Amino acid sequence: MPSEFTGKHVTVAGLGVSGVPAAKVLHGLGAHVTVVNDGADERARTQAAELEALGVTVRLGDGDTLPEGTELIVTAPGWKPTKPLFTAAEEAGVPVWGDVELAWRLRGLDGREPAPWLAVTGTNGKTTTVQMLASILKAAGLRTAAVGNIGVSLLDAVTGDTEYDVLAVELSSYQLHWAPSLRAHSAAVLNLAPDHLDWHGSMEAYAADKGRIYEGNQVACVYNVADKATEDLVRAADVEEGCRAIGFTLGTPGPSQLGVVEGLLVDRAFVEDRQKNAQELAEVSDVNPPAPHNIANALAAAALARAFGVSAAAVRDGLRAFTPDAHRIAHVADVDGVAYVDDSKATNTHATEASLAAYESIVWIAGGLAKGATFDELVAGAAKRLRGAVLIGADRALIREALARHAPEVPVVDLDRTDTGAMLQAVQEARRLARPGDTVLLAPACASMDMFTNYNQRGDAFAQAVRELGA
Repeated sequence: MPSEFTGKHVTVAGLGVSGVPAAKVLHGLGAHVTVVNDGADERARTQAAELEALGVTVRLGDGDTLPEGTELIVTAPGWKPTKPLFTAAEEAGVPVWGDVELAWRLRGLDGREPAPWLAVTGTNGKTTTVQMLASILKAAGLRTAAVGNIGVSLLDAVTGDTEYDVLAVELSSYQLHWAPSLRAHSAAVLNLAPDHLDWHGSMEAYAADKGRIYEGNQVACVYNVADKATEDLVRAADVEEGCRAIGFTLGTPGPSQLGVVEGLLVDRAFVEDRQKNAQELAEVSDVNPPAPHNIANALAAAALARAFGVSAAAVRDGLRAFTPDAHRIAHVADVDGVAYVDDSKATNTHATEASLAAYESIVWIAGGLAKGATFDELVAGAAKRLRGAVLIGADRALIREALARHAPEVPVVDLDRTDTGAMLQAVQEARRLARPGDTVLLAPACASMDMFTNYNQRGDAFAQAVRELGA
């Protein structure tokens, strides 16, 4: 059908998960599409051939040059704003959108009523919270999907044949940076900690991009009571008249908050006379696993669902039905009275801090690529919980030095190897340090690419090593 894109010269920056769908959608809307990509490896050549067969122009190996006649750029979220392509676009007055911005603008193009977005961001916990939210919405009988940074294309959701009542949307700071028009029904920022600062340039810029998720919210801006920076973002946001600030807390909730009372998740925000009344939503034991940071995720998901009018019973049923993804504080096995837990997804210090707080006595397996992180605060906060530590990976010395400064009494095994077989040795060393009642916890606080393809492979290696212990 004719659209604002018909005949328009659009450059798509980057192939991959977001670029290929964007190019296809824009081509289908009648745009003249040129895709530019930095790399020219086999995967890129395969994707290029697929697009060229449709009539899309693809330029491999040069992602910095602005194609002549470009009227709009749609970029992959990970491309840095400092790239020469975007400098040239700014000088030429060419707007730059991300795939999320494109998806937002394409809602309702087919004449259907657009599904509202319940949006989630934060340094950690985004995927789990969005999946919990989708489970709750489904328990309420709503047609929904978990989409966005979770790996499911928003473009597919808004342009596909499936009709939705509401979407549970995970958004990264990258995606939010390139989505100036986004206006969610309700949104949550779970937490803020230094991450991706090499991309954003500063903590202030990172926080500002996260805070974009609140702009134009209609019903609720959900924030973390324990993380004042998230509340500050709510205060700075320009929202629709009547939109409310809703806090979540692991403590007793005040009015306009959700929290925990005597083992129950309770709502004092979406009830009549919230000064005096509270609504029971679920039991803490309904959250899987019931670690403190995961209870916080559940409260944030519940707040967004309640903002959309979902019943308390659906919150309970949705949380009970939710199964977390692999490698997120997942119990692998008990061997000789010791629990082995895989939290390979804890790739930064903030996530690892939450993981370490979930257990009383820990043999900690950590290390990998530090991504510029420091570990003193993390180690100092967890020192009393550590029975021992086993360190692997390229930047393990940074963690070893922090342990020496803040937990000198904790025995440390430093494995001077970065091959994938190091995980088996790490688990064996952890078993030697552990005592019955302890937890051997893989929570690396680092990225995995020095030794493994990704955190999934790292977690799988840990689980396999644990299984060999019990064989």
